Amino acid sequence: MARYLVVAHRTAKSPELAAKLREILQQDPEAEFVLLVPAIPPPGWVYEENEVQRRAQEEAEAARQALEAQGIPIAETKAGDVSPLLALEEELLAHTGTYRAIVLATLPPGLSRWLRLDVHTQAERFGLPVIHVIAHP
Repeated sequence: MARYLVVAHRTAKSPELAAKLREILQQDPEAEFVLLVPAIPPPGWVYEENEVQRRAQEEAEAARQALEAQGIPIAETKAGDVSPLLALEEELLAHTGTYRAIVLATLPPGLSRWLRLDVHTQAERFGLPVIHVIAHP
């Protein structure tokens, strides 16, 4: 059974991500997905870390319900660091050898902060295939 690390936030409930996960399931019917939602700090410099983590976990659980309602099995949900790359690195280091690929869902160019940070190409440094999904808001 292969595990895929799905990294998304605002795109976690998108039809584009759901379609890609269904496609993976068609190719690998025993696939499992772990949904990692990096925290998004509110505007400004000051924020409460526990609060943004709590909100990220709530978003992850809401996305789990939406995806599972479409028949997509979500084995686990996790809230991650505010840096999507650090969130990815922490999860992969904590579970070395667990994942077959990273599924990264971003907003389109011009809207996506993650694309401006080049998360989709920098994620390749972790040695796993990166499946990039562009989802619309």
